Amino acid sequence: MSELDTQIPSAFDPFAEANAEDSGAGSKEYVHIRIQQRNGRKSLTTVQGLKKEFSYNKILKDLKKEFCCNGTVVQDPELGQVIQLQGDQRKNVSTFLVQAGIVKKENIKIHGF
Repeated sequence: MSELDTQIPSAFDPFAEANAEDSGAGSKEYVHIRIQQRNGRKSLTTVQGLKKEFSYNKILKDLKKEFCCNGTVVQDPELGQVIQLQGDQRKNVSTFLVQAGIVKKENIKIHGF
C-alpha cells in the first residue's frame, strides 16, 4: 500500500500562488487595468487598485480630457472604487498613470485579450 501512495501524485492547486499573492503577506499593491467586451466592437476599460488617498474624480477628469472618451467612477462592494472608461484605453491609461507619477510601471498589470 505504501508503494501505491508514493506513485499517486498529490493534488495540485494551480491557483495556490495567486491566492498566496492576494493574502497581503508582503505582496505589492498592483493597479489592474482590464478590458471588458460590450456589444459588438464596443469595449469598456476598468482601472482598479489605485490608492485611496488619490481623488478618483480628478484622475477621471484628466483621463477623459486626455483621451477624448467618457467615463465614470463606480463603487463596487468587493473591489472598492473602480474607474470605467469607454473604449480600449489600456495602454493610454498605463502610460498616463506612470507619467503623472501616480503609480510605478512595475506595479501595473494589464489584463485582457
